[in-house]
Amino acid sequence: MKHLKWTLALAASLMSGAASAEISDNVVRVGVLNDISGIFQDTNGMGSVEAARMAAEDFNGGGKNIKVEIVYADHQNKADVGNAIARKWLDVEGVDAIVDVPNSAVGLSINTLLRDSRMTFLASSTASSDLTGKACSPNTIQWVNDAWATGNTTAAAMMSRGGKDWYFLTVDYALGKGIEAEAQKYIEGHGGKVLGSSKHPLGTSDFASFLLQAQGSKAQVIGLANAGGDTINAVKQAAEFGIQQSGQKLVAFLLFINDVHGMGIKVAQGLQLMEAFYWDMNDDTRAFAKRFAARPGMNGKMPSGNQAGVYASTLAYLNAVAATGSDNAKDAVPEMKKFRGKDKLFGDTTIRQDGRVVHPMYLFEVKKPEESKYPYDYYKLVSTIPADQAFRPLAEGGCELVK
Repeated sequence: MKHLKWTLALAASLMSGAASAEISDNVVRVGVLNDISGIFQDTNGMGSVEAARMAAEDFNGGGKNIKVEIVYADHQNKADVGNAIARKWLDVEGVDAIVDVPNSAVGLSINTLLRDSRMTFLASSTASSDLTGKACSPNTIQWVNDAWATGNTTAAAMMSRGGKDWYFLTVDYALGKGIEAEAQKYIEGHGGKVLGSSKHPLGTSDFASFLLQAQGSKAQVIGLANAGGDTINAVKQAAEFGIQQSGQKLVAFLLFINDVHGMGIKVAQGLQLMEAFYWDMNDDTRAFAKRFAARPGMNGKMPSGNQAGVYASTLAYLNAVAATGSDNAKDAVPEMKKFRGKDKLFGDTTIRQDGRVVHPMYLFEVKKPEESKYPYDYYKLVSTIPADQAFRPLAEGGCELVK
C-alpha cells in the first residue's frame, strides 16, 4: 500500500511538472512595445518589429514546431500608455514576452508590472541601469546598453584621450539624469571636472541657449546625455555654431547609425559615440544587416543597435522556450541566464544573474564625408571596451537576485 501511495505521489508530481512547463495557448506571443511615431521611430519603431519577426523566422519552431506570433504597439513615450498596453497583453491577450521599450520611464513601469508574473521582459532598449540594480526583477533581461555602461565607458574612453573638463546637455528624465550621474561620478573620480549642465525637455527643437552655455564654459568635452531626435537636433545646431571647429569635442552617449544617417555625415563628422553594435563590424553583422535592409518597409536602412538587440533578445528567449518547453518567465529566464558564448551580433556574451547581458562596447568616431565609401559607411573604430569592463560589476549593483 505504501508503495502504491508513493507511485501515485510520484505520478502526480510528474504531471504537475509537465503542467507547469508548457506553452500557454500553444503559441508563444512576443510583443514589441516601442515608440512608432515619435523621436525613437527610426532607431526602434517598425524596424524593431521586423527584427523580432526575423528572430521568429530564424527560430523556425525550435525543432519542436513551436508557433510564434509577433504583435506590436506604440507606447508614445508615456509610462501610463505603456503600462496599459502591457497589462492588456498580460491579462487579456496572452502575450508571453515584451521586448524593446525605449524610454526608461516606460521601461521601469513595465518592469514593476511584470515582476513575478508569467511574462518575460526583454528590455533590449531600456537604458536605465536600475533594471539590474535596485529595481532588478527575476523576469527581466537587459540587452544592448544601460546608463552605467553609457556613462562610465564613454567618459573613460574620452578621458583617456585627454577630455578632462566636461559640460552636459541632458534630457530631463530618467535616462538623461542617469547617464549624466554615472559619467560625472567617473569623471570626478578620475581627476576630471564637470563645469556645468543644462537640462532640456524631451523633444526639444531649439538648443541654441544650451549650446551657448556649453560653448561659454570652455569645456573640452560637451556630453549629449539624450537620445533620438534630441541628439540629432543638438548635433545639427552644434555644427551651425562651429563648436567642434573651435576645438571642443562633442560626444553622444546614446546615438545610433540611423541618427547619423538622419543628420548627414557632413554634419556628424568628428562626433564621438559609444555603441554596442555596428552593422559593418564583421561578416555576421553585415549578413544580418543586409537581410534587415531588404525587409518590407525598411527601404535599404541598416539596423540600429536597438533593433539588433530586439533580434538577439527575442531569439535568445525563444531558444530558452524550446529548451524548457515553457514560455513562463519562471522557466525561460533562468534558462537564458545559462548562456555563455558568442552572439552573432554582439560578440562574446554572458547573461548574468542580475539580468544584465554583458558584451563588448565600442567607441566610434563618425567619418569625414570623403572617408565614407558606400551607404551607411559612417564609423571608424577608436577603441574596444572588453565585456568585463563595459558594464557595472555584478557585486556593485545592489540587486537582490545576486547570491
